[in-house]
Amino acid sequence: MAVRLLEFLSILTTALALVPAGAHLIELPAKVRLTADEYLVVQKIYRGWELAGIVVIASIASTAALAVMVHPEPAVFALAATALGCLLMTQVVFWTRIFPVNRRTEQWTSLPAEWTQLRRRWEYGHAANALLSVAALTALVGASLVG
Repeated sequence: MAVRLLEFLSILTTALALVPAGAHLIELPAKVRLTADEYLVVQKIYRGWELAGIVVIASIASTAALAVMVHPEPAVFALAATALGCLLMTQVVFWTRIFPVNRRTEQWTSLPAEWTQLRRRWEYGHAANALLSVAALTALVGASLVG
């Protein structure tokens, strides 16, 4: 019963974490064509999105707990561990690619001279995280089906 609950929580929280990540991915083609002024205006919509981090943390925690619980089942463990690896990689991307850009641009309230390179790094970092989140969700659904 505990494994089933962890599977459910992992799938649910990973799916919820995919919502903002997926939004970034869908927006990317239009946003990379915006002028500097347009881009600063659009970036204001992300104020408060740091609360999405709560769901990401819940996703990582529940997936880690699931991996521990299913360790005796190699096929299920491999899928849960893959999902956990993908979720942890989203954090590597965030803290090494996205967060430094947020700091450099003061949360996109100012544009340094190299703003187009920073925009590209920020947008593609979020796109990578969306794809990693899809991979994690796919692995979790697979683990649930195999288990």
